[in-house]
Amino acid sequence: MTVGVTLDTTGTDLTLDDAVRQAREARASGLASLWFGQTFGHDAPTVAAVIGRDVPGIQLGTAALPVFGRHPLLVSSQAQTVQAATGGRFHLGLAVGTKLISEGGLGIPFERPVARLREFLTVLRQLLETGEADFEGELITARTSWPARVPGAAPTVPVLVAAMGPQALRVSGRLADGILPYLAGPRALEEHIVPELHRAAQEAGRPAPRVVAFVPGVVTPDPEPLRARLYEDLAFYEQIPSYARVIEQSGHRHAADLAVVGDEKDLADAVRRYRDAGATDVVVSGTEIAGDDARLRTWEVLGELA
Repeated sequence: MTVGVTLDTTGTDLTLDDAVRQAREARASGLASLWFGQTFGHDAPTVAAVIGRDVPGIQLGTAALPVFGRHPLLVSSQAQTVQAATGGRFHLGLAVGTKLISEGGLGIPFERPVARLREFLTVLRQLLETGEADFEGELITARTSWPARVPGAAPTVPVLVAAMGPQALRVSGRLADGILPYLAGPRALEEHIVPELHRAAQEAGRPAPRVVAFVPGVVTPDPEPLRARLYEDLAFYEQIPSYARVIEQSGHRHAADLAVVGDEKDLADAVRRYRDAGATDVVVSGTEIAGDDARLRTWEVLGELA
């Protein structure tokens, strides 16, 4: 099992220079991977490419690019370019996104998201594996007139999906290399998510996919103020049906109940619980809310576990 962290370039004043500096700190802490979210600020794949050129020896990924508003031909070119820039260390994380972003931000109807995900992954796999596509679906059309290859890119790019619901898990098990569940506790992983994912992969004759579990967490000597803030910051997810369902499957009422806020043993025990529930990788998020000292201490603890 590998252990990584997120680097928040979405809701902060973090500059690219700051991001590179923190990436060096993550690498020095012994962490295996660094992941970047995507909203309307920094472009996550570009951040990965910039960091990958300056910071060797750490895996980089997006968590996650919404498929609405993007075309697999362009995403394939983008992913291969980042893969070439990082020397084969890039992982492409995708998501269906939310109605709020799709309709409110982009003006695109949030219709048939699982069907769009299925067609998007079908085209993307063709492009990444062969450099060509000839596909006409109900929602996506993609054809190449010449090979869609980027010189210097690795033979392929790992593709992971922020999937937690049954339909998205079935699609991901058949067409992706893994999933990126967030706010899905060990119980939800063990009883619902991992079995469905593995069943779909087996039916498709594919190896067991990776399960990269994202967990809010921080090591701090003063947990109560941070825990109170997380109840406010994460309450948004309780209004999204897919997250509300997986929080309930985890045995909790609130998103913040899944956060690990405490000492070094609390965090280490939580990582082991996720591993035992079927996670192949654990990525800890939200460390920036506690300040640099707590962030660095959390990263050191995770690096020791890695």
